[in-house]
Amino acid sequence: MTDDASAPPSGPRALLPDLAPWRASADFRRLWVSGLISNFGSFLTFVALPVQMKELTGSAAAVGAIGAVELLPLIVFGLYGGALADAVDKRRLIVWTEVGSGLLCVVLLADALLPRPAVWPLYAVAALSSALTAIQRPALDSLWPRIVAHEHLPAAVSLNSLRWTVGGVAGPALAGVVVAYAGVSWAYAADAVTFAVSVVLILPIAAAPPAHAAARPSLRSIAEGARYAWSRRDLLGTYAVDLAAMLLAMPLAVLPFLADELDAPWSLGLMYASMPAGALLVSLTGGWASRVHRHGRMVVLAAAGWGLAVAAAGLVRDVWLVLLLFTVAGGCDMVSGIFRSALWNQTIPDELRGRLAGIELLSYSVGPQLGQVRSGSVAAWAGVRASVWSGGLLCVAAVGLLALGLPDLMRYNARTDAHAARLREQRRAAARPDPAQT
Repeated sequence: MTDDASAPPSGPRALLPDLAPWRASADFRRLWVSGLISNFGSFLTFVALPVQMKELTGSAAAVGAIGAVELLPLIVFGLYGGALADAVDKRRLIVWTEVGSGLLCVVLLADALLPRPAVWPLYAVAALSSALTAIQRPALDSLWPRIVAHEHLPAAVSLNSLRWTVGGVAGPALAGVVVAYAGVSWAYAADAVTFAVSVVLILPIAAAPPAHAAARPSLRSIAEGARYAWSRRDLLGTYAVDLAAMLLAMPLAVLPFLADELDAPWSLGLMYASMPAGALLVSLTGGWASRVHRHGRMVVLAAAGWGLAVAAAGLVRDVWLVLLLFTVAGGCDMVSGIFRSALWNQTIPDELRGRLAGIELLSYSVGPQLGQVRSGSVAAWAGVRASVWSGGLLCVAAVGLLALGLPDLMRYNARTDAHAARLREQRRAAARPDPAQT
């Protein structure tokens, strides 16, 4: 019997995270730890910012408007950031955007320490932070597939998901305590420190310069990436399903009001942490993902599960049941994210990866931002709980229609797809030694 070190784990080990990318790449380990630390801090601000807005304005619409001011920078800089990631050194771009994000936390801290904090800096920082995130994420998303072997990509997706969910569980849970007992200023200060530590960890990673034939950032290069995405109906399906799920069933903007309506203000931190907790449970048992090849079907089923769980959370009145249902929703969202990322990273050519990562950023980020506006507006008009359950049901209906209208997504198979096979062979050819140099 031969020992295939690259084979996915089997038996009981299949329920555990596959650590092959962690063992094989030191740069992946550095990037993973850096992301864990900065994500932890970002979730502190993620909770503190809407809580402070609620305290200053008392308006659900004002909290939902945070998503509105983040939207335009996300669209503009997401597309430009994707083109930029294909044209410059990715590591340098990541470092400077981390520095900028840390400085924005300092601005929030300075405003929070004023005797009478102003509202406009919260919106300004939200917009600028969205722009920096939009510039950075395509570089991040296109860097790690270059430092991980092709056969390890599904495992790396699961490990990256684990990194995000650990911060997503611990950050909001701690933020709820910190904000309640120490104030939002402490959350902002801690976030600034985590960005500084993250920069120190990223600096030793090997440089990631662009290809020699890389296109300069321009509308033309952005259009080239968009044409490729349009030609791939399976990719379009993943974008559309995620956009529908996040736009229609993202309840985060109304959670501070939902906690009050359930007479459980103490549960706010747990509500923010419950979805990442569900995602963490999936990530901790994510070894099975390497054995699944029908990625498109998994994306659709998981998105429908997300909508059903959110709808049920809006209909029940017991706060512990609400927390459980949000946990289930978070697990479904993570399953969808794992298989979206695996499909993207196993089929997109390296020379287009940055620009396609920019489009991906819009698909999984614009939806939540618009979803905050939708949930806040519907809550102001029809009530908080109606906003939650109606969004969940609309999500299920939209995902079902998309599954019927996008058969290429439902047929996708990583073992037989022509794009995946082509990229797999390119990676193998690049790894073979050059006979002229031996």
